[in-house]
Amino acid sequence: MTGNLAEQLARLARARGWTSRRAFVGAERSFTHGEVHEGAARAAGVFAEAGVAPADRVLIALSDGIELVWAFLGAVRLGAIAVPVNPMLPAQEHDFLLGDAEPSLVVSDGAILDHFAGTQALSGEELARRLGSATPSPAAPVEGSEPAYAQYTSGTTGKPKAALHRHSDPSCYAAAMAGDVLEMTEDDLVLSVSRSFFAYGLGNTVLFPLFHGAAAVLHPVTPNVEVLAELTARHRPTVLFCVPSYYAVLTAAGDPALFSSVRVAVSSGEVLTRALHERVQRFLGTPPLDALGSTEVGQAFVSNRLGRLRPGTCGFALEGYEISVRDPSGAEVGPNEVGLLWVKGPSVLIGYWRRPEATAEALVDGWLRTGDRASIDEDGFLHHLGRADDVEIVGGINVVPLEVETLLVSHPFVAEAAVAAVPDELGASRLRAFVVPARGHAPSPALEHELIDLVRAHHAPYKVPRSVRFVTALPRTATGKLQRFALRAGWPDAPGTPGTA
Repeated sequence: MTGNLAEQLARLARARGWTSRRAFVGAERSFTHGEVHEGAARAAGVFAEAGVAPADRVLIALSDGIELVWAFLGAVRLGAIAVPVNPMLPAQEHDFLLGDAEPSLVVSDGAILDHFAGTQALSGEELARRLGSATPSPAAPVEGSEPAYAQYTSGTTGKPKAALHRHSDPSCYAAAMAGDVLEMTEDDLVLSVSRSFFAYGLGNTVLFPLFHGAAAVLHPVTPNVEVLAELTARHRPTVLFCVPSYYAVLTAAGDPALFSSVRVAVSSGEVLTRALHERVQRFLGTPPLDALGSTEVGQAFVSNRLGRLRPGTCGFALEGYEISVRDPSGAEVGPNEVGLLWVKGPSVLIGYWRRPEATAEALVDGWLRTGDRASIDEDGFLHHLGRADDVEIVGGINVVPLEVETLLVSHPFVAEAAVAAVPDELGASRLRAFVVPARGHAPSPALEHELIDLVRAHHAPYKVPRSVRFVTALPRTATGKLQRFALRAGWPDAPGTPGTA
């Protein structure tokens, strides 16, 4: 049997009798598993006619929709390397991705085709039109160990790198997370706030449902709370995927009654604090499952689960994966000791596309050095303590912002909080807390003093913010990760950054 990912999924749908079941629910119509795989075979035919060959890259800059699914599976079926990227990036960032991936074809939203001038490109709408007359392409006879797709890291520090994954990788992380943890079945309907051009969203919306006969809601942009509520009321999803910052907004402004269909909710992207965990559980009536994954592993490799859950932690290593916390020399540390997180498992990336030095630095004897600070308690639960490079230096002393942020968001008047070292008028670094007030609570000098006193009561003086800036939002990447460099520049006063003080 071919190791081709697209053909694996098509054969699985036929063998399990899923071809007539819905796979994706769009704004205008639903698509069955059979229509998905037929469309993928025809998309592969379109790409072959355009001269795409095995191992060529197909850059996919599409919003969430059936065209993205067809383009991704079509490229994979042909033996090419699918490279889904964020269509909302500015033209200069798309230029970087073009130069890095060197695709033989680009499939993009029609509104941004001009970003790819000089490269063979077609719109998602044109791809859909061509499917009717295209000859379905047979699946390239590749091994499971060969590259199938690449996804770019979020680029929170430096230029993004493309993590290259095998045809066999999705079956591993889908079995571990969607199968073992979520117990996803063909009766489930998935709704993911994260978009499918990111690793978290690609698994949630595209690959998990296809491996389990389930269905997913397709929505072209990240929904705000009002749109999410409307989608939930209309479609009644059973599985919800969000990031912590979104759960914070949802619990402050959403209507719990609209989410009664959700049987299981997942949080990933950043640490889900114990305080926010409790708010989400009250809101949804089910405990959110905090999980940890990465672009380099493809999806989650650590997660809580219903029946084995510890709020404030990321859970435990999933089936097939090993985790280890080590000191800078690579020696494993003991329970509850803080160190650097390493992970080993079947879906760890092949390497970074055309980045041999970065690959050699990240991969050691099959282990991935994640760059995360963590500890593992005596029961095997992972405590995520932020990025290793996410440390503020104040007066020559290292401060881990997450410790202070976790305390701040425990205050009932705080929806979100972040801490960074900001130069004062003399150029000295001072800790500043950036706080998004909870709904119904206005910023005030009294609240500022209360928050500073809260930190002072629990932490050493050097960890206490000298000031609090109240903001309407924190600077985040499209995946929901905090951009601390923007805070250090004085968010929201830094040039080019939105927001209001």
